[in-house]
Amino acid sequence: MSTDQNTDLKTLLGALVSSGHRLTRLAATATDDQRSPAVWRTLSALSSYGPVRLGELARLSRVTQPTMTKIVRNLDDLDWIKRIIDVEDKRAWLIAATPKGLDALAEWRDTLATALLPYFADLSDDDVAAIERVVEILDERAALDASEAVDGEVA
Repeated sequence: MSTDQNTDLKTLLGALVSSGHRLTRLAATATDDQRSPAVWRTLSALSSYGPVRLGELARLSRVTQPTMTKIVRNLDDLDWIKRIIDVEDKRAWLIAATPKGLDALAEWRDTLATALLPYFADLSDDDVAAIERVVEILDERAALDASEAVDGEVA
């Protein structure tokens, strides 16, 4: 990839992230959901990565460890997470989503999509196919482990 193409891609990726944030805010505002976005990020991280330690979960959800402790306590009260003994360190706990928590996450995602549907209902078949392809690309790239990316390129 040439330097100009790399610069264009960098600009496009920045715009994509910004648009994604705006879309998320639009959906959240349209649903009038009262839960903190960190709750949904936490359940989403657990859904994607499986059981993790509290500190790693805080990093994945982009909150401090004390904040994550409160989130986990609240999610535990809802029976949306469970604590599992870490087999690698019997003194430590892993946090895992429960089926009830994963169901709540799926319901929230459906609510978001339903709230956004009126904004996209008039898209052409080609536009819908383009969005579908973008989602495929983003899912593929997001699944790459950070160690697989070397100097901006996937190894």
